[in-house]
Amino acid sequence: MANIDWLVIAGYFVVLFGLAWWVILKGKDTADDYFLAGRNLGWFVVGASIFASNIGSEHLVGLAGSGCTDGVAMAHYELHAWCLLILAWVFVPFYLRSKVFTMPEFLERRFSPGARWLLSLISLVAYVLTKIAVGIFAGGIVFQTLLPDVHVTVGPYDVNSFWVGSFAVIILTGLYTVLGGMRAVAYTEALQTFILVIGSALVTIFGLRVLGGWSGLREVCGGEMFNLWKPLAPAGWSGTWKPVLDESSKTMAWYFNSNYPWLGMLICAPISGLWYWCTDQYIVQRCLGAPSEKEARRGAIWAAILKLLPVFIFIIPGMICLAVSVSGRNEELTRQFFTAELEKALSRDPQMIAQTKSEVKPIAVGRVTVPGGERREVQGQQVVTNGKVAVVGGEAKQTPDGYVVTGGKVYVNSQSTQAAFPLMVRYVLPPGVRGIVVAGLLAALMSSLAGVFNASSTLFTMDFYSKLRPSASQSELVWTGRMATTAMVVIGLAWIPVIQGARGLYDYLQSVQGYLAPPIFTVFFLGVFWKRLNAKGCLWALAVGFALGVFRLAVDTPVKLFGVTYPEGSFLWIVNNIFFQYFAVLIFAVSVIVMIAASYLSSPPDEAKISGLTYGTITEEQRRESRSTWNAVDVLASAFVLAAIIAAYLYFRG
Repeated sequence: MANIDWLVIAGYFVVLFGLAWWVILKGKDTADDYFLAGRNLGWFVVGASIFASNIGSEHLVGLAGSGCTDGVAMAHYELHAWCLLILAWVFVPFYLRSKVFTMPEFLERRFSPGARWLLSLISLVAYVLTKIAVGIFAGGIVFQTLLPDVHVTVGPYDVNSFWVGSFAVIILTGLYTVLGGMRAVAYTEALQTFILVIGSALVTIFGLRVLGGWSGLREVCGGEMFNLWKPLAPAGWSGTWKPVLDESSKTMAWYFNSNYPWLGMLICAPISGLWYWCTDQYIVQRCLGAPSEKEARRGAIWAAILKLLPVFIFIIPGMICLAVSVSGRNEELTRQFFTAELEKALSRDPQMIAQTKSEVKPIAVGRVTVPGGERREVQGQQVVTNGKVAVVGGEAKQTPDGYVVTGGKVYVNSQSTQAAFPLMVRYVLPPGVRGIVVAGLLAALMSSLAGVFNASSTLFTMDFYSKLRPSASQSELVWTGRMATTAMVVIGLAWIPVIQGARGLYDYLQSVQGYLAPPIFTVFFLGVFWKRLNAKGCLWALAVGFALGVFRLAVDTPVKLFGVTYPEGSFLWIVNNIFFQYFAVLIFAVSVIVMIAASYLSSPPDEAKISGLTYGTITEEQRRESRSTWNAVDVLASAFVLAAIIAAYLYFRG
């Protein structure tokens, strides 16, 4: 980091806290102002705030890492911009009409107080276990990669960059979130969106310049890295319905394949996407802060347009990082990636395979030039290497300068793939530009943490405290919200040593949301579209769906965190091996059946109580009011988003 980089970062903090302080001074001591910014956020701030809340540091680390190892496979999730259109056109009218503070409060209006309490409790626990923990872990990786030499000595203890960076960002983010509430969060996120987008776009631009453009990236990575449509069974394997995983015969149950097959991404991933974008407090709270249905809808559409960017500014940089290191165009990146001992990585010894599985990642590549390379045989496999880059298998052709290998594999350092984005920042970007991108990384971390701090305090205060103390004054509710936010900050600090010491925790926590989403998605969607469904159906669906999700987590936890193995062929072994997206569909199907059955086995809801909360109970006046809030501009913007998504699906086919 050069001096100019530190000046850019300092400038970012000056502008950020100047804006935060200005917003704090404008605040009022009311629950409406603290939790929903006085319901006065314009569409531009709503959309930018939604985008910044979604794009946390885990996106920068996780998406770039997945781009490095799996290409555009995870782009399916980023192309869920259409889910924001569902929020804009389907849910915003109901949410704004009901004037609720939280998503669980909407469930109470539609079903019962029990549904509100249950969802609030589950959401709070999930935020603590997933969003806060994963955000801190990803931020820690960024600091360790970019500022490895930063450390502070406190008495006998030497505090490393992971601790220093995480502690500073949590405290600074907590400070303006506690004081300013939702208004401070939304306005600072609007600023952070632009820093984040500009900084990330610069990584893509400078990375492509190193490779000689888009064609250079495609050449090194190969067509498969640009293919969204992964097969049901991995290449070279045959799929079967039987619950088997036989390495020797290359036969596996197709539902065991965890390489993001097309069926899971096309049918199963939207369940999590629609839950997250349309019903999660963390996201929808920004729409609730809009003054009208028109502003909320346009904010969601604006967020959908912004959501088209991550494929190109987060996933593609991960692929660029791989291509730059494999092509040897940056010696430092090549050194970071190629640390594996091929004798061990290619070993067929089961103990050696287990030992290197978490340390080494095999990645199929396209056409790689190995200058000064020579052919060797390692563990019975052909390897072309020049001592820096090693390509295994494929078709090797000798050239005057060395070898060109097509269709081979590289065995790279797993930790380096996870740090692909910060490694690009550190070794590819020039001084000055590096400072802008680091400011973007800090913006990502701070915006996601601010969002979860504020969402958690809103849930606690409005869904629990206000119910226990219905006579609480507005200033008391605001004070409680500030104390709840402070508690979230303390919990975030307490998570640091846990996250730092458990690398496997990151992937584990990412799947938690996949198991909690289906029952929530079920009760919101069916509740809006089907007026006959009642409170008993909602509670039973949530209870049974959450029970199935907790069961799967109980099966997965010993394996992912403690290395426990189940006997092959046993029931628990089968459950553990089912790809989490397919299991999420099972939870969804069971939740739907339970909700419908329990509702029809009990009395229907009182239509007067659910008036305006379902499509079957909307009045003509409400329809006219909703129709008056949109025009051709909203329709054309939505059509543009859909056309861009379709174009991406058609382009990324290999």
